Amino acid sequence: MSETTPYRNPQNIQINKSWCKGCGICAGLCSKVLSMDGGSKAFAANPSLCTGCRICETHCPDFAISIGVDVN
Repeated sequence: MSETTPYRNPQNIQINKSWCKGCGICAGLCSKVLSMDGGSKAFAANPSLCTGCRICETHCPDFAISIGVDVN
């Protein structure tokens, strides 16, 4: 019996808008992928450019960003 191994799908960027306080740290770290929505909330402007490094996820002080885990 084979096991499925979870992997990170970098195009599955999830931002919890209710947790995001709009500090802009993530957009500053990854300006090719993330941007600020009218200067108030982060959003994935170009998710296809995400490499899955998770620097935005690990530096978000509000834990509002997660790079999705898919099961293969």
